[in-house]
Amino acid sequence: MAKLSLQVEVDRRLLRATYSGEFSLTEAEVTFPQILEALLKNKLRNVLVDGREVTGDPEPLERFYYGRYVADVVGQTVNRTRIEVPRFAYVLLPPVLDPNRFGETVAVNRGMRIKVFDDIKQAEWWLGIST
Repeated sequence: MAKLSLQVEVDRRLLRATYSGEFSLTEAEVTFPQILEALLKNKLRNVLVDGREVTGDPEPLERFYYGRYVADVVGQTVNRTRIEVPRFAYVLLPPVLDPNRFGETVAVNRGMRIKVFDDIKQAEWWLGIST
C-alpha cells in the first residue's frame, strides 16, 4: 500500500499543502497538524490543499471522520492561539472527490471555512489569490 505523503510550502501569502499517495484516514489525520503548524509559523490565513495526486475511494464514514477531525483541530487551534479562522480550499479529483461534498459539509457545520474544488484555478480564486 502506498503511503500518503504531504509536502508543505509557502506560496504567495498562501500555504500550499500537496498530498500524494493512497488515501488513509489515519495518515490524513496524522499529517494534518503539520499544515496547521506551518500556517501558524508563517502567519498565513489561506491554505490550498492539493490532493489531485491522492488515490483511493474513501467510504462515507471516513469522509465524516476526516471532516469532523479537521474542523475540531482547526477549532482548537483557533481557540488556543486566537488566530482568525483560516480558509481551506481542497482540490481533489474523483473518486477521492465526493460529488456530494459530504466531508466539506461536516467540516462547515463545525465552523470550518472550507470549500472543495476539482479545479485549482477556482480554488485559488475562492482564496483570493488567483492570477
